[in-house]
Amino acid sequence: MTTPSSTSLLSTADAKALCLRSMDIMVDGSLADFEAVVHPDAVNHEAKDEPPASRGKGPAAFHATALWLRDTFADLAFQVHQVVADGDLVAVHNTMSGRHVGPAVTYDAAGRVRQAFPPTGRTFATTQTHWFRLRDGKVVEHWANRDDLGTATQLGWVPPTPGYLLRTALATRKARRGVAPAGG
Repeated sequence: MTTPSSTSLLSTADAKALCLRSMDIMVDGSLADFEAVVHPDAVNHEAKDEPPASRGKGPAAFHATALWLRDTFADLAFQVHQVVADGDLVAVHNTMSGRHVGPAVTYDAAGRVRQAFPPTGRTFATTQTHWFRLRDGKVVEHWANRDDLGTATQLGWVPPTPGYLLRTALATRKARRGVAPAGG
């Protein structure tokens, strides 16, 4: 049972639509689009492996995640299978798909490049569940459960060939040279 808040002013249909909109704009939305649906205090709990700009709060951090995904995957899409809402919590079960066209760079806790997977040109389609908490008619928290192993397998990262391991090492070195250390 959730406690009543200003979020309860949204109908269930509006809460679902807001969360679906927040996913749609990951594909092609502007910062202004994110400002319309993401709360200034919003936190993406999945940003721990993302670029430092994605780790902050609010619309700019969510937009940074979108830019990171768009740089990595062309034809990015979310096919929604089910949406459920209970009070201020909304869950979306979907399939994310795309084509790997840019380095997939992950970061450590300090914001330094951990690993870079060079583009393979391959496509993927894997299921995910996204969880959203709403406040004041906007997304204020996000979590996700993803099939990262399925994605990595479809993209050819796992199991790696010797040639891909070499390309990964070179891409990681290149990414580390191109990213300033966190805080500096």
